[in-house]
Amino acid sequence: MDHLSTLDATFLQVEDADPHISLAVGALAVLDGPAPEFTDFIAGLGARLAEVPRFHQVLRTHPLNLGAPEWVDDLAFDVRHHARRAAVVHPGDDTALFQLTADLMERRLDRDHPLWECWMIEGLQNGQWAILIKIHHCIADGIATAQLLNRLADDRSDTFARKLHPVPALPDDDGAGFSVFDPRDWISRLWRTSLAVTDAAVRAGEGILEVGSALMRPAQPTELSGHITGMRRYVAVSVPLREVRKVCKAYGVTVNDVALGAITASYRAALLRRRERPQSRSLRTLVPVSVRSGSALDQFGNNVSLLLPYLPVEESDPLEQLRTVQRRLTAAKRSGQRQGGSLVVAATNLLPFPMTAWAIQAMARLPQRAVVTVATNVPGPAKRLKVMGRSVVRVLPIVPIALRVRTGIAIVSYADDLTFGITADYDAASDANELGNGIVDAVHQLAASATALRSLRDGAHLPGSRSARSARS
Repeated sequence: MDHLSTLDATFLQVEDADPHISLAVGALAVLDGPAPEFTDFIAGLGARLAEVPRFHQVLRTHPLNLGAPEWVDDLAFDVRHHARRAAVVHPGDDTALFQLTADLMERRLDRDHPLWECWMIEGLQNGQWAILIKIHHCIADGIATAQLLNRLADDRSDTFARKLHPVPALPDDDGAGFSVFDPRDWISRLWRTSLAVTDAAVRAGEGILEVGSALMRPAQPTELSGHITGMRRYVAVSVPLREVRKVCKAYGVTVNDVALGAITASYRAALLRRRERPQSRSLRTLVPVSVRSGSALDQFGNNVSLLLPYLPVEESDPLEQLRTVQRRLTAAKRSGQRQGGSLVVAATNLLPFPMTAWAIQAMARLPQRAVVTVATNVPGPAKRLKVMGRSVVRVLPIVPIALRVRTGIAIVSYADDLTFGITADYDAASDANELGNGIVDAVHQLAASATALRSLRDGAHLPGSRSARSARS
């Protein structure tokens, strides 16, 4: 039998612990028109997903969780149960699309059938239409969901594999210069391997302690965390990747640093709108880290570890926010949090399933107070995709929220854009649009600063400039 891993099963148990949440991840693709006939859409969907066993399987669970759930073939599978059709209300703008997306994502998937849906959404402005892919988190993480969209495309992109950065294994040894007859080579190799193993074990152990300590230490109380209702808001905003890369080049940071820096600025404004004082422990953020190798792209399931940094909302200056984000992420990575998280996940698979299932169910019912939000970054195709001959104009990511986390942000790159998809509790985050606009404003501000810095540097090297004269003197 193909059993769920402990991590995959965790998403089912967390969902069972709270009737107000749906732990489905999603991807929304907006395409140029005209939309195909629905019968053609169903036929194309069935043909492209026929080679994915998980989409033809249902979960078989055991009473009292005495055994891990199993994937079994759905002998009555019918793709028409999963291919759905909807239309946005007039005038078909982003507001209407986002509201429909929130409504569709907040509904739980039916566990009596394979745990996915694919919606064809019509009525968008400019003759466009959309595809909403909705899949339970026990089947796929963000990388696997993005890969599913890639699977639906007419020509599959290979850019995912080049962007994945799994947790590194032990250093490769190609055996160059090694002699099986020389005992000194054996001793040398044994010594290097033991040092590598020891160092990895120490870092993983330190990471486990850091993660455990972080989860036990409550964040500063804020209205951004608390009870979650059954209704959702969804907003997506995009910024040009060229602006993000301009910031990366000017300040020596990564795309992820820029994204989290912009999120920091927007959350700081959100705290101020709530008349809360942004402090150093106000915004503990769960940052999932993929440990999926390029060769595992076609494998479903969750292959993630985590980092748990505080985003520096106490800083008011955007550049200082960016620099602090970079320092904290670098420190979190070096601390072994990523390796520690992976080790814990691997260790839980060795324990009896009833023990881990009961423990997770019990913890899911306790009021989680350490993590305030989640920010997950998924690499997307660098080239534009086509589905059924239609160009994919935009790709918008969707992350679920649970465990008192009232807002979550998914980030995806696609072609020339970096897109932020914000999922929020309907009652607790009426300012979701402002949260999105704040991210865009922050990226533009950082890009303007990078442009000014470049102009300053270029001017310093111009003949006759004051800086150049000072340098010569």
